Amino acid sequence: MFLLSLAWLLLTGPLWTSDSKQILLEEEVSIRYPKILSNETIDCDCGKFPCDAVFWLHSDISGKVQFLGKCNNADRVTDNVDERHFKLSKRGSKSFTLRIITVTKEDRGIYSCVLKDKSLNEMWKPGTLLLPGETPPTPPPKPKPKPPSKPTCRCNTGNSKGGCGSMILWPLVGLLGGLALAVLCTLRYFSRLPRKCHHHFPKKRQTF
Repeated sequence: MFLLSLAWLLLTGPLWTSDSKQILLEEEVSIRYPKILSNETIDCDCGKFPCDAVFWLHSDISGKVQFLGKCNNADRVTDNVDERHFKLSKRGSKSFTLRIITVTKEDRGIYSCVLKDKSLNEMWKPGTLLLPGETPPTPPPKPKPKPPSKPTCRCNTGNSKGGCGSMILWPLVGLLGGLALAVLCTLRYFSRLPRKCHHHFPKKRQTF
């Protein structure tokens, strides 16, 4: 795309006039693949530029630049090279169109437009590369969508009654059973200890 823009700039550069201000839009040259003997329409939008007229140019592959014609805001066309093959017109308030009737192999090349305002300021647009009768390249395959992430709980709720809750319930039951066993063992240990002996000693008589 960059090479196409550079080639277009080198081809149309000598056509610039020294008494006007030129604006070159940094846009990529679009590519189209029309069928032979079909009709093709190319648009030239003014955008925010106060355009008063448009000049259409054709740059072929050999480097030859051809002036196709001029169209103003009143939809008046002048200097049209071939009215039967190229139709210039105004569309709406901010757009011009170039219609190529019965496209042939000789129509191959870059079609660009130059917009001018009443102060003779110019805005150059890179335009469109036409490749009649050629097959467009195959677009790259679209990336496959990523599979949805699996949930954190992978338990089978269809086979188990408790579902994911059983994964928490059974460890708690085991913990409580272990505590109960520890308490029983402790009680059994203390129950097997020897009991304390209570000795009866005779009381001594007190003598005065």
